[in-house]
Amino acid sequence: MLLTHPENPMTPTSKVEVRLTPEQRAALEQLVHTGTHPAHATRRARILLKADVAGPDAWPDERIAAALDVNRMTVARVRSQFAAEGLDATLHKKAAPSRQYRKLDGAQEAQLIALACSAPPEGQGHWTMKLLSERLVELEVVEAIDPSTVWRTLQKTNLSRGCGNSG
Repeated sequence: MLLTHPENPMTPTSKVEVRLTPEQRAALEQLVHTGTHPAHATRRARILLKADVAGPDAWPDERIAAALDVNRMTVARVRSQFAAEGLDATLHKKAAPSRQYRKLDGAQEAQLIALACSAPPEGQGHWTMKLLSERLVELEVVEAIDPSTVWRTLQKTNLSRGCGNSG
């Protein structure tokens, strides 16, 4: 179906039709009306329900945007994502690919700090980041860890590796 852009009638835009199966419609109705769900999932479910051409009445993007207080482009993106990726991908956000998750949890950090506060290995004046990372792997606290991660973790503390009275 080919429509024209509302601001410029000379510019055609292609509109993706949303056709929900009865099972999908029932799942979306349940998501909207029951339980506690993330706001973006509820909003996207409402958009899909209003845009469904197989439903009782399909609304145009402008009417959906006005009723749900979202931008018209948001409605268009939800339509496109549903057509390209399906219902689950449309409702649930993907994990951000650039997000770096913590390498050490609280217990592992505690073991690192305890290790850094202990006596250094034989023949060493103090712990180095490389020695600490190798020892964490030896003790099976982690499978692998970079010395820079050890440094960033220890930097959050007031720990001095050179002082005999650390911690």
